[in-house]
Amino acid sequence: MRTVLLVAAEPGELRGILRRCTRVRRLDWPLWFARSGELNGQRVLLVAHGPGRKLATEAVDAALLRERPDALASVGFCGALDASLAVGEVFVATRVEDGSQAYEAVQPDTRRAFRSGALISTDHVVSSVAEKQRLGEGGAAAVEMEAAGVAGRARLEDLPFYCVRAVLDLASEGFTLDYSALLGPDGRFSRARILRAALAHPWLVAPELMRLGRRGRIAARALGEFLADCRF
Repeated sequence: MRTVLLVAAEPGELRGILRRCTRVRRLDWPLWFARSGELNGQRVLLVAHGPGRKLATEAVDAALLRERPDALASVGFCGALDASLAVGEVFVATRVEDGSQAYEAVQPDTRRAFRSGALISTDHVVSSVAEKQRLGEGGAAAVEMEAAGVAGRARLEDLPFYCVRAVLDLASEGFTLDYSALLGPDGRFSRARILRAALAHPWLVAPELMRLGRRGRIAARALGEFLADCRF
């Protein structure tokens, strides 16, 4: 049975996939979240270790010390740079760029509709419409923070690389919060810092957090439905 390592930033990005997996079990790996299961006739390893390239790379390295998957996939949410991308729409990257390198990505075999194009992987949360517009001018259609780390390890290990994302925020939308400033010492989002920011500006921050929560559920469900029909 083919084994695919699916790497996300947050466990919540994987919940739609897990609902469609069978034989799910917890993996005793030194990661924030690690599970195995079966999905569409494939064995999947699902890990989440936090946002950004460094933590994504650590997640892949920890998995590769214990397993030899047949393919690596960066999965989760993304922000739209292309104004035609809608919330919950599945985006499959054909190329991942990080500003200095570009990585080609394979498209999974599926009957489901999806959007595709170049994706840019940044070292921070893109919070403003102006920055989204600037990044989009380079030809990328979506943005996130982890894919380049997974792609780099796939290239090093000579493994096929996939990148499947669901849109969380639109090209026309910015964030009130500077989410990069809400990362804790471990590199993950600090709930305490988010709470302090929400209490300081409740009328601005609370609606945004609620909106992102709703959209996260939509995106996770769409991602799970899509991947349940994919072959890597």
